[in-house]
Amino acid sequence: MKHTFFISGIGTDVGKTVVSSVLCELLFANYWKPVQSGELKNTDSMKVERLVSFESFQYFPEQFRLTQPLSPHVSAKLDGVHIEAADFTFPEFTGNLIVEGAGGLMVPVNENGLLYCDLVAEWKLPTILISRHYLGSINHTLMSIETLRNRNIPILGIIYVGDELPMTEDIIFTKTQIPTLFHVPIFENLSKETISTFATQLRTPETLAKFGL
Repeated sequence: MKHTFFISGIGTDVGKTVVSSVLCELLFANYWKPVQSGELKNTDSMKVERLVSFESFQYFPEQFRLTQPLSPHVSAKLDGVHIEAADFTFPEFTGNLIVEGAGGLMVPVNENGLLYCDLVAEWKLPTILISRHYLGSINHTLMSIETLRNRNIPILGIIYVGDELPMTEDIIFTKTQIPTLFHVPIFENLSKETISTFATQLRTPETLAKFGL
């Protein structure tokens, strides 16, 4: 059975792409980032391709490759592109698929107010929220969960990046009842070997069951 999961962060630079690499390796999943905004010579798809090592891995071309490292609605405007929900076509694939968003859930995709979370709601994808501990991250995590719930988007769980902070994670669980799937450390040496070793350690029946596998 195919499983597709959407990956969103509580903000920018919380570790979505590294976590996406871990998930691809862990779940033997392919990867798709529908919208890339800027950094076209070193895209997130390229980064994931460099970090995932299982033999049949595929990453699929972005639907929109925007030239400026700005919010997608701004970059699209500058590029003379207009994005609508109907413009997205999911790639054909076998196995599992990780779909990585751009920035956080409330990122605007076009000038008419279409938000990334609106796309996810239309796609009806179970979502994995990536959180990272910093001052204000509890607020950002709870607001992200509320955004997902307000749009009836199923939430599979939270993956925390960096050191564990039990009091922070406990209050988020107390408020939301959203489970922690696992923790991803800040890797000192990021490589295929690092990701493969970590994913292998994670790949237990208990962990896979959290993803319905």
